[in-house]
Amino acid sequence: MQEYLVGGAIRDKILGVATDTTEKDYVVVDSSPEEMQSLGFRQVGKEFPVFLHPHSKEEYALARLERKVGKGYKGFEFDTSKSVTLEQDLSRRDLTINAIAQNKDGSGDYIDPFGGLEDIKEKKLRHVSEAFAEDPVRILRTARFASRFNHLGFTIDSRTLDLMKMMVSSGEVDALTPERVFKEITLSMNSESPSTFFEVLVETGAYQRLFPMLEMSPDENFKYLDQQNLTTEVTFALWLYNQTSSNIGLLCEHLKCPKDMQHIAELVSIWHKFASDFLAYESEEILNFYLKTDGLRRQKRFDLILNSFENLNIDISMIDQLKIQLNSIKISDLKNINIAQELTEERLSVISRFINSAK
Repeated sequence: MQEYLVGGAIRDKILGVATDTTEKDYVVVDSSPEEMQSLGFRQVGKEFPVFLHPHSKEEYALARLERKVGKGYKGFEFDTSKSVTLEQDLSRRDLTINAIAQNKDGSGDYIDPFGGLEDIKEKKLRHVSEAFAEDPVRILRTARFASRFNHLGFTIDSRTLDLMKMMVSSGEVDALTPERVFKEITLSMNSESPSTFFEVLVETGAYQRLFPMLEMSPDENFKYLDQQNLTTEVTFALWLYNQTSSNIGLLCEHLKCPKDMQHIAELVSIWHKFASDFLAYESEEILNFYLKTDGLRRQKRFDLILNSFENLNIDISMIDQLKIQLNSIKISDLKNINIAQELTEERLSVISRFINSAK
């Protein structure tokens, strides 16, 4: 048996960038499940044999060929017999830059049967073979690699882009599961250029198919997403800030988003226009804003909402200052006859004085 390191770890080493995963992708040639188990590897793959190393717990997959038998990325039959070669295994991968191998220990020449090294030099994302079109996840992955390596100048090869468009028009894209779509969205939001991910989906027609509940204007702009040091929650909210809360609810129900992520996006959508003209409102409306966003109790979440506003070029300084004053009200200083009413009146008084002093 021979063991090879393939895929992302090789690609990122050549590019000289930090890898986007702690996992390494190992392929084993000329072996069998029985031999792997006899060496102490534990089988974990159900659809095809994947094994955990007895000590490092890293994943090792038997070299395999695949044949399309149904729709979607689960519609494959696999051949993992000893006769499958490394080149045959690499031929089923998505992009040439991910189809480069090397000896397991990182020694020796690169094994590059499909021109991945040249494509790295040319900064090109190109499909390995026409089999690319058989797996709809590759639309999302290619869009994500385009976003991750946008700052390095990588672009998608025109023939690969045509294949992606064909996968949309043929309906192959409809086989993507909501969970996988959400996973790729969140991964892209941690890339250098999340906007590129969505722009590629728009260009291929996949955006409209994957997110039919979202409204999209002809001049849709995703550039707000590319600001530095944003959390995933803030990037997600910036993606959807121009949508209605109803549309956001439908999207998150479909994608099975975390509830807190959904609520932050909905609140940013509802309140960003209010926040942009904060001091123009009456005291009662401003208090309602803090109460509806739970800004006086859920500090950490409210900070994410304010960070979203700030990245929409909204001045949040007054909102933040007034929040501090409202939180400084001491319940012990009230008369304690009708706490709820007294607290509301005191808050309105604080807001009124703040507005007057700010004008």
